[in-house]
Amino acid sequence: MRVLITGGAGFIGSHLCDLFIERGHEVIAMDNLITGKLENIAHLQGHPAFHFVRHDVTNPIYIEGPLDAVLHLASLPSPVDYLEMPIKTLKVGALGTYHALGLAKAKKARFLLASTSEVYGDPLVHPQPETYWGNVNPIGPRGVYDESKRFAEALTMAYHRTHGLATRIARIFNTYGPRMRLDDGRVVPNFVCQALRGEPLTVYDDGSRTRSFCYVSDLIEGLYRLLFSDEVYPVNLGNPHEMTILEFAQLVIRITQSNSGITFVTPKDERTKDDPQTRQPDITKARTILGWEPQVSLEEGLRRTIAWFREQLYPKK
Repeated sequence: MRVLITGGAGFIGSHLCDLFIERGHEVIAMDNLITGKLENIAHLQGHPAFHFVRHDVTNPIYIEGPLDAVLHLASLPSPVDYLEMPIKTLKVGALGTYHALGLAKAKKARFLLASTSEVYGDPLVHPQPETYWGNVNPIGPRGVYDESKRFAEALTMAYHRTHGLATRIARIFNTYGPRMRLDDGRVVPNFVCQALRGEPLTVYDDGSRTRSFCYVSDLIEGLYRLLFSDEVYPVNLGNPHEMTILEFAQLVIRITQSNSGITFVTPKDERTKDDPQTRQPDITKARTILGWEPQVSLEEGLRRTIAWFREQLYPKK
């Protein structure tokens, strides 16, 4: 296959490029490098089946030659980014998805949307199945990301229903692993960097919010299987193992063997406004339709991730 991956120099996108190359496909990675990094795909440069195009998907997309699939991962998923660039976040979710869908339609290609568990907002149903419509504040600070993805899902289904486009929608839950940005602002890089530096881990409020963490190799396998499935409606991809943020902080300290303590803070900015209190995917659908479920334990995934972060913070000379 010849595939386009938007956001291909990002954390998840670059790992997805690796997977497609490993399985014998030709990959065109597209990224405007606002949050993606060329370092993430440097090892693929020069590979005969890999091509990089620097482009902002909020502008029309032109690709020469045939395409078998378009995987739309371009996004600003970190609170640090979407609070700083709210209009850009909305534009990549709306215009970016529109242009990616238009390209897939023109090329008669399959289309996969990388959506998010944030479409569920601060959920009133736990765990969250795909049938749950969500509890989202459309005018809150997080709404720019949540609603951009909800619109992207609606637009994707409209293209399927109107044009018969072969579309797939993945609702991605918290994912972690090598190539995450150190300044990403989310809990994994925050805690790991603080622990490796010997700084106190900053836990918001009392640490009782819950999250579930999926290692990146598991996630991209799920995305790959979903693309080749016949499932049109959204599919949750994530690890159903749920834990509190406080428990996660303690686990990071233990694995890093850090002397860091834990500091409880009450955020004074908008970063945690409308922040979900719980987050746990119901992956019954992924298990049934894709034969997929996570294989990497949280402890093993964290060890791999911590080793990568340690090399970034303290590179060997």
